[in-house]
Amino acid sequence: MSEDLKKFLYRQLSNVDGLYAIVVSDRDGVPVLKIANEKAPDYTLRPAFLGTFTLATDQASKLGYGRNKYIICSYSNYNIIKFTRQPLTVSFVTNSECNIGLILDLGEELQEYLGGVKQAVADLSKTFYNAN
Repeated sequence: MSEDLKKFLYRQLSNVDGLYAIVVSDRDGVPVLKIANEKAPDYTLRPAFLGTFTLATDQASKLGYGRNKYIICSYSNYNIIKFTRQPLTVSFVTNSECNIGLILDLGEELQEYLGGVKQAVADLSKTFYNAN
């Protein structure tokens, strides 16, 4: 795991008001890296919740506009912003008052830190799926 990635994520979690968690997971929702504070709702950090993004993205792509880059879900108390970074997804969990534009910028900035992790997950996926 890239130490630069960990440092970047911890720094963002402490610097962005209303940001509760950042989770980097594979397309099945298995967390690769999870950084959260005590305010993060537990259910948003579970693989079953994290894996729903892949299904939502696949369904949204059927609208004819191509693949989406991110999905924003806004609830009464929380916002969930999920980015596609194949073969990974990145989830940001915030309170409902957090600046979503700032989170979108962070999602773009995060791209440069994910290189090694993306390659490791891709290699692991190839090994697993070729073995079966």
